[in-house]
Amino acid sequence: MRIAFTKCHGSGNDFALIDARAGGVADAHWAGIARALADRAGPVGSDGLLLLTAGDAACAFGMRMFNADGSEAETCLNGLRCVARAGFAALGGAAAAVRLKTSVAQVAIADPLAPGVATIRETVGPADLDAGAWPLAGAAQIIEAPVPQLPSARRFTAVAMPNPHLVSFVDAVDDAELRALGGICEGAPDWLPNRANVSFVEVRGGDLFVRTFERGVGLTNACGSAMAAATFAAGLTKRVGFDLPLTVYNAGGLVRAEASAEGMVTLCGNATFEWAGSAEVDVARGLAGDLVIDRWYNDEIAAWAGVIDKLT
Repeated sequence: MRIAFTKCHGSGNDFALIDARAGGVADAHWAGIARALADRAGPVGSDGLLLLTAGDAACAFGMRMFNADGSEAETCLNGLRCVARAGFAALGGAAAAVRLKTSVAQVAIADPLAPGVATIRETVGPADLDAGAWPLAGAAQIIEAPVPQLPSARRFTAVAMPNPHLVSFVDAVDDAELRALGGICEGAPDWLPNRANVSFVEVRGGDLFVRTFERGVGLTNACGSAMAAATFAAGLTKRVGFDLPLTVYNAGGLVRAEASAEGMVTLCGNATFEWAGSAEVDVARGLAGDLVIDRWYNDEIAAWAGVIDKLT
C-alpha cells in the first residue's frame, strides 16, 4: 500500500507522521507500517510512527505512537508536539486537549524557541511513582535506590509519565553502560515484562542533560517523556527546585521544562517538519520502498540547524 506522511522531529527525535483521522487502514497494519517507516536501513528511517487520530467529546484530536519495533507506546512527548502542530493546522485553534493511549495531555502553540522554529507547549501528568504497576517485580517505589535485578550499583528513580522510566543521575553519561543496562530492560525479563526506558542524567548547574535508551527503539537523540521524567525526578530528589523553569539538553537539541511537586510537567520545544512525501509499504515484511518527496521544509530545517549550531 502507498502511505503518505510527513517526516518531522522534536528535539532531534524523528518520526513519520500520518493523518489517520479518516481511518482506512486496518489497525493490525500499523505495527508493520511503523517497522517499515522507522527502519534506519530503509529509505525513510526514524525513531517511530506518529498518528494524528480523531477527537472525541473531551479532546480535539488524539495521538498514537508506534516504536521502531512496531510496539505501541503509552505516550511520546517529542512526538506529541509534532502531532499537536498537525492537529492545529488541520482543525484550527491554538490550544487543545489530546487523547493519548492511556492519558490526556494539554498542548498549545508557544512563542518560538528561536526565529523560524515552530514551538509547542505540552503539559502532562501527574507522574506516577508506583513501579509495582508497571510491573517491576518486588517494587512499590524506587526513589534514589538500586534496582536489585540490574547488575549495577547505580541508584535509580522509577517514574511513569505514564510510560515507565528508570532515571539515574550521573557525573558523566557513559553510552556503553547505558546501552548495556537499557538492553537488559529491553529484553523484557520476568521481573520487567513490559520493559522500561532507561536514562542517565547529568545536572549542569540549574539545567539537565538527558541520554536515554528508549524502549522499542534503543539509544536515541532525545526522548520527550524521559526529559519529563528526569525533570520531575530532579525535583523529587532536590537536585533542582519544583516550579522553576530549566533547560533540558539532549543529543538532539533542547526543551524548556518545569515540574511541580504534584507531578505535572510542562515541556516547551520544537515541532519541526522536514519534508512531506509517500512510500510503498509492504506491511507483512515491514519494508518501505519507492519513496517520493513532494515538499521540503528547508526554512524549518535551517532554523533548527541554527539552534544546534549555538549548542556546539
